[in-house]
Amino acid sequence: MTADPKHDRATEASSEDRLLARIRRSLSVSRKKSSSLRLAIGDDAALLRPRRGGETVLTCDWFLQGTHFLLDRHPPDSVGWKCLARAASDLAAMGAEPRCFLLSMALPAQATGSWLSEFLRGLQAASRKLECPAAGGDTTRHEKVLINVTVIGECRRGNAVLRNGAKPGDAVFVSGRLGEAEYGLRLIRSGRGRINARDARLRKHLYPQPRLAIGSWLAQQRLATAMMDLSDGLSADLPRLCEASGVGARVEAKRIPTVKLSSLDAKKHDALDLALHGGDDYELIFTVDREDIRRIPRSIAGTPLILIGEVLNDKRICLANKDGAEAPLARKGWDPFRN
Repeated sequence: MTADPKHDRATEASSEDRLLARIRRSLSVSRKKSSSLRLAIGDDAALLRPRRGGETVLTCDWFLQGTHFLLDRHPPDSVGWKCLARAASDLAAMGAEPRCFLLSMALPAQATGSWLSEFLRGLQAASRKLECPAAGGDTTRHEKVLINVTVIGECRRGNAVLRNGAKPGDAVFVSGRLGEAEYGLRLIRSGRGRINARDARLRKHLYPQPRLAIGSWLAQQRLATAMMDLSDGLSADLPRLCEASGVGARVEAKRIPTVKLSSLDAKKHDALDLALHGGDDYELIFTVDREDIRRIPRSIAGTPLILIGEVLNDKRICLANKDGAEAPLARKGWDPFRN
């Protein structure tokens, strides 16, 4: 991890060096625990040991104060966890596994104390859980917290699952329940005071779990004809998969696995609306040849796999209601550039 060379070293080197040392101590791993890295944090760049027969998979992701999290509301450890987990979800969507990550951060002075310590605790927990050690990165100063994570992954050569392989007649599957993260976010926005990170309704928003085991199994078995992760909502991401494959899709409302709402919350929130348009779930959506449907298990690593529709020959993206009537699926998922 390197410091920003634009700073005045005469006045800021000692404080920045101390900051870098804290990050290095929190995220460093022994060589015995990491077979991926020949050289990790501490030099100008890292050295990654490639695997024979593997293909490198690269992804990066922004995580910004005010856009993706609230500095005064979200627990700092959840910010640390989520910034790595959401980037690793891109690897799950291609059937790859993470090998290491790079962390670039811009921080205001007030976030370099206890906030940073808790952030690093959450990031370290995600790093261990995902078996994805830190390889380096960069730091600088800014009035807001800006985080960028690059994850380097790997899959067996030729096994990566792309978005462009869906064929007419394929079945459409999703993992997990959809809308849970958006539900948690709405509860946070409507509440006041400190967030209770132990509230089960908030867990998926605060601590998402990238479906690496599912993606890897589907890739190894060569069952997914196309796949991507659901980061912006089903109504936003399904059209992207279909566009890449040059097809359309029909999904059935009654099949979509929705968040479980209490009777009181059901009066305030629509579970199907959350499932269709809510982002941040980091579940997988994938297509499977009709002849292979029976080979898809009910669950992998405790996460259910649900058949929700089929791929169409034309380019319609439609939703069938409980009575079977079809209507175009409105694209209301997350879009940072939507006015």
